[in-house]
Amino acid sequence: MSVSERLAAFGSEKYRDFQSKLVPGIPKETMLGVKTSDLRRIAKEIRGTEEAEAFLAELPHRYYEENQVHFFLIAMIRDFDECVKAVEIFLPYVDCWPVCDQSSPKVFSKNHEKLLPMIQRWMGSEHVYTVRFGIRMLMNEFLGEDFSPVYLEWVARVPGQDYYIRMMVAWYFAMALAKQYEESVIYIKDRRLDPWTHKKAIQKAIESFRVSDEHKQYLKTLR
Repeated sequence: MSVSERLAAFGSEKYRDFQSKLVPGIPKETMLGVKTSDLRRIAKEIRGTEEAEAFLAELPHRYYEENQVHFFLIAMIRDFDECVKAVEIFLPYVDCWPVCDQSSPKVFSKNHEKLLPMIQRWMGSEHVYTVRFGIRMLMNEFLGEDFSPVYLEWVARVPGQDYYIRMMVAWYFAMALAKQYEESVIYIKDRRLDPWTHKKAIQKAIESFRVSDEHKQYLKTLR
């Protein structure tokens, strides 16, 4: 059974109609209506098989859900270099935020020194979702012990006005306000982000349970 056949078995027209409203720009006819839990289950079932190897070589895929399974498979690759190679082959085919956002390679957390140059390269791409993925990896992996204030500047300087990039910048700063408040609040206080991203970062921070009530009250004065 092929991956597309596996996906079709879990497909739901009702869920496809619901999902298509959340992912503008993706034709409904390329969606099967498969829930994320089932996509992850399929990826786990075929992981390490010849079927998975053949599937990863089949680009571009026809269906939106095939792209999600593809990235879930990549996220389970245990060798860092092999994983990065697979990521870089696939990123140009990523064409929407769910495919970009739902997969986080586990091996990245153990290879921060080698990952950081990759993140810089992705953030410098002209492809929207490659940039978004790079910012998300910086957010996921480098707001903890390996944080440096210079990373805030990297994100603040990301060029362009694409909605999906600016939203990711806002998300990054909202998370930074939760995890590295003293350094990141400077960017809000000094209004170093464009007005839309500035307001969206504050909004997302205020909505976050990770940001203290005291910090939320101050952020409200900076809208």
